[in-house]
Amino acid sequence: MSAKDGDGVVVTEGTCTLRIRNLEVRGQTDALAARLYTCTGGGAGAKKDALVVFFHGGGFVGGDLDDADVFLRRLVACAPDDLVLASRYTLAGVRPFPAAAEDAHAVLAWAKKNKAKLGWSGKRLVVAGIEAGANLAAVAALMARDRGGPALAGQILVMPMLDPGLSSCSMRELPCDAGTAGMANTCAASYRDYLPNAADRTHPYASPLQSSRLRNLPPALILSAEDDPLRDEAEQYGAKLAGCGVSTTIKRLAPVPAQDPDARNECACEGPALAAMSAFLRAIDGHNNLS
Repeated sequence: MSAKDGDGVVVTEGTCTLRIRNLEVRGQTDALAARLYTCTGGGAGAKKDALVVFFHGGGFVGGDLDDADVFLRRLVACAPDDLVLASRYTLAGVRPFPAAAEDAHAVLAWAKKNKAKLGWSGKRLVVAGIEAGANLAAVAALMARDRGGPALAGQILVMPMLDPGLSSCSMRELPCDAGTAGMANTCAASYRDYLPNAADRTHPYASPLQSSRLRNLPPALILSAEDDPLRDEAEQYGAKLAGCGVSTTIKRLAPVPAQDPDARNECACEGPALAAMSAFLRAIDGHNNLS
């Protein structure tokens, strides 16, 4: 059930009364559509201490705010002390790399500058995403470190696209049936559009997995899925982060039908994934040990 109020749409998700507000944020060059999710409570004018900035999937060439809408409603219901800001970014068909990566970092900077508008105290900032959006989340963490901010309290990468070379075992060992072979072809086509310059495929802001500088990054939660072709690159990146001293939690989710184009978003909405994400956020909010 939903209803309009003076500041967005009010819906009920579990025990949470959730306010959803459409707004615009600033990317590198253009205004970008965004959506703010808030679990109400805490008194009039109360600000949340933690903000999660989330980037949608779509292989760099598609996707929008509606793709992860149900997922983010459930996430906020599980983590009611956190705000979630979902943002679009420039798709490869408009401008290829590095446009989307620059947008991701610019959105973080915009959020920090406009914290009062969001109802955020500015204390803790987490970047997150799924699939291509998880690539951008990882890249935004690298850029924030390299460019002196904004400071991040954590990063959440859900089945991230991190290897333009499609060289991992989980990608190369896909069964040769029409559905799964199509997924590999779709990933390859997405990277061709996003990275038309072959030299960019090893750039750490395009492929974080290729980066040799992974120290001094925020704590990470990385979710993979047993049957997902992106599984191995996600777990390899997690291992590299941990090897560089970054507090990293890697969880492999139960199998999902790899041929289902909506499987990643549906899987992300399952209880174990939401539980892992909300626990990670609670640990950040409580300044607990995330290792």
